[in-house]
Amino acid sequence: MATLDQKSPNVLLQSLCCRITGKSEAEVAHQFQYAVRVIGSNYAPTIERDEFLVSEKIKKELLKQRREADAALFSELHRKLQTQSVLKHRWSVLYLLLSLSEDPRKPSSRVGNYGALFAQALPRDAHSTPFYCTRPQSLALGYGERSAALSASVGTSGISSLGVYTLNGPTATPQSLLAGQPPQSAAGGGQPLGSRLAWTLPVSCSPSALALPNTRPPLGPPVPSARVVRPRKDGEVSETALVRDILYVFQGIDGKFIKMSGPDNCYKIDSKVVLCKSLRDTSSRLAELGWLHNKVRKYTDARSLDRAFGLVGQSFCASLHQELKEYYRLLSVLHSQLQVEDDQGVNVCTEGSLTLRRLLVWMYDPKVRLKTLAALVDFCQGRKGGELASAVHSYGKTGDPQMRALVHHILSLVSNPILNFLYRWIYDGELEDTYHEFFVASDPNVKTDRLWHDKYSLRKSMIPTFITMDQARKVLLIGKSINFLHQVCHDRTPPGKITAASKSADTPKDAAELLSDLEGAFQEKIDAAYFDTSKYLLDVLNRNYLLLEHLQAMRRYLLLGQGDFIRHLMDLLKPELARPATTLYQHNLTGILETAVRATNAQFDNAEILKRLDVRLLEVSPGDTGWDVFSLDYHVDGPIATVFTRECMGHYLRVFNFLWRAKRMEYTLTDIWKGQMCNAKLLKTMPELSGVLHQCHILASEMVHFIHQMQYYITFEVLECSWDELWNKVQQAQDLDHIIAAHDVFLDTIISRCLLDSNSRSLLNQLRAIFDQIIEFQSAQDSLYRSALEELTLRLQYEEKKQQREEEGQWGVTAEQEAEEKRRIQEFQDTIPKMCSQLRILTHFYQSIVQQFLVLLMTSSDESLRFLSFRLDFNEHYRAREPRLRASLGANRGRRLSNI
Repeated sequence: MATLDQKSPNVLLQSLCCRITGKSEAEVAHQFQYAVRVIGSNYAPTIERDEFLVSEKIKKELLKQRREADAALFSELHRKLQTQSVLKHRWSVLYLLLSLSEDPRKPSSRVGNYGALFAQALPRDAHSTPFYCTRPQSLALGYGERSAALSASVGTSGISSLGVYTLNGPTATPQSLLAGQPPQSAAGGGQPLGSRLAWTLPVSCSPSALALPNTRPPLGPPVPSARVVRPRKDGEVSETALVRDILYVFQGIDGKFIKMSGPDNCYKIDSKVVLCKSLRDTSSRLAELGWLHNKVRKYTDARSLDRAFGLVGQSFCASLHQELKEYYRLLSVLHSQLQVEDDQGVNVCTEGSLTLRRLLVWMYDPKVRLKTLAALVDFCQGRKGGELASAVHSYGKTGDPQMRALVHHILSLVSNPILNFLYRWIYDGELEDTYHEFFVASDPNVKTDRLWHDKYSLRKSMIPTFITMDQARKVLLIGKSINFLHQVCHDRTPPGKITAASKSADTPKDAAELLSDLEGAFQEKIDAAYFDTSKYLLDVLNRNYLLLEHLQAMRRYLLLGQGDFIRHLMDLLKPELARPATTLYQHNLTGILETAVRATNAQFDNAEILKRLDVRLLEVSPGDTGWDVFSLDYHVDGPIATVFTRECMGHYLRVFNFLWRAKRMEYTLTDIWKGQMCNAKLLKTMPELSGVLHQCHILASEMVHFIHQMQYYITFEVLECSWDELWNKVQQAQDLDHIIAAHDVFLDTIISRCLLDSNSRSLLNQLRAIFDQIIEFQSAQDSLYRSALEELTLRLQYEEKKQQREEEGQWGVTAEQEAEEKRRIQEFQDTIPKMCSQLRILTHFYQSIVQQFLVLLMTSSDESLRFLSFRLDFNEHYRAREPRLRASLGANRGRRLSNI
């Protein structure tokens, strides 16, 4: 063993050739060259590569020959060989020994007589002639030009020397058919791509060696050396001529008797040709391969030069070319076999000749594959990119393992460009999709400030079916995050430091491995890149751009969450906002805002927050006061503008105006209550006002109750609950899209529940009418107190003057002065009924608006609004006056009872 191992493989191979043929080294030169070519070819035997099985077969063979002692000796030698590291490929050595020991005259013989094989004379140029032809045009040349090379490569054994057309694994080869071996699965053999040239059998092979396997019936009854041949009629075409024609048709070339029929779009035998029905039917069945070949070849020829077809399409064409190349290899072997028969004068009727029925057997697998390719070509018409990959993937969902292996191989080639696009996108953020094949699209016209929202999007039609929508969304977010960091956040961290780049799909083999484990390795790659990139982006936004602090600032200032600041600001702004809107100046209001900030806890906020807080004046309409046009503003730019977009800031301003108006109502009612409390003792001396003041107190109490309930609903049920949900989602967000989505939901919720959406327009109008009544009531009460205080002042002055004159010893008042005083008092008392009437009208109008508002709340689909109506009318004061409220309340109670 050690001596053999030290020799070169060429020396060992030459020694083997000499041993088999029994000749010297000079005489076996040609056989040695042929052996080198056979060993260097892509051929791999279609057997199980299991050392244990081969050794067991050798033992059984020895036992069949009644050589028990040799079997025991072989077992001992094999055991010792396993303990040594001299040979690396023990299986190959054992299989060679088994093959050399078999008798070629037996039907089960795998390998023919090697002596006869290598004893054949090879041409001088055998070492330089190609083993197979890869272009169909070259197959159409004269057989004499290539006879020497091809006959040398296939021998003279007839159909038994045909190769097998297979792609992803061995199929039923001629050898396995002859030997009765079952075809091997595509996945188990691990064979290289390409046709497997069968080992040739000698001419002297027995007829039984050509028997078909048990899975297919034999072509005819076995005879010693030839078949019974039906006598030909005069002028009838020979089967040899038909075979030659069929081989041309296999390549899409019209033969002498079989030609393409344009109207019928198929190959037909000329009706004038004299031919028996069986041969005509068999020829028609075989000619279908030519039609299938033409269909595939036409597609590849049309698309191969189309650059707009893209990388995915070109990969698809390359896979089809690869299939056709394997098909042409088989045809090359068939042509050489036919040429060998012609050169050696083999009769068509002999058992080893190439016949139509044998062609039908050998071309069964190629026909199935070509049918699959032709159907795939039809289904993929007009598709490109990811859509093409989806079409190929859908064809792999079949129960046929060979077809599934074929489609899987094509899919690995087709998906390779897509996976390369994907890896460059998720690891580098680069998108070089010239022909728009990838499922991530980029719009170059979008500016940087809209990069996250508008620049990148998903082409749903280009998402391959083997990639889920969730995976596609993550892929989009990964690359978008990388570009956002570089272009918007100006972060110069290399992508390799954000997430570790793993091995990409550089070859179709890598792509096939990923496609076979989409829920494992592929999903892990996507998830790892997604989590690392998204986490880094959120860290940058929170650390460098204070995203969460800006979010809290929106809550405190634009949503009136900073109570002390808002109250103090209202106190300072009251004189300014009471003026007409046209007399306001923004710089004055900005100064008041800064004063309010310095006087409250707002001064402790981050300077980055405070410098963005500003005053804004809305568009002025005729008759507006400062209260109607004043608004706080918050400036956003840079990366945070991605979350707080213009649309979001517009929503914030709408909500602020609503909350500001509701806060003003609360502020106004507080002033009304203070006025009533301060003037109550002063006006006790005017008993005629007791009824009016009592009416004011009742109406003010109704308004206070209403506004307090509305404020509670807005502050706690709407703002606080929505903010708590938003904050929890932000804390749990895995990417920026989650934060944006949660923020949008938050704004939509408060817009709808604050009655600012289109569905609540009628409710908002009623609420604004109630607010207007509060303002009108304040004006009416102020007017009442002003008149009453003026009257009280005059009466006090009159009494004071009267007392002063009495102290001076004069009459207190004259008759004329007393008459004047009584007349004035009477005039004032005459205005009291008018004041009462005005208050009754105001009260009635206010209550009617509240009743309509309650009816709308009761019929609302929002459960929280219906509960608000219960709190607003907790003592059923309005229900007693409005029949519609009674009906609505009864309906709601019935609905709740039915739910219980």
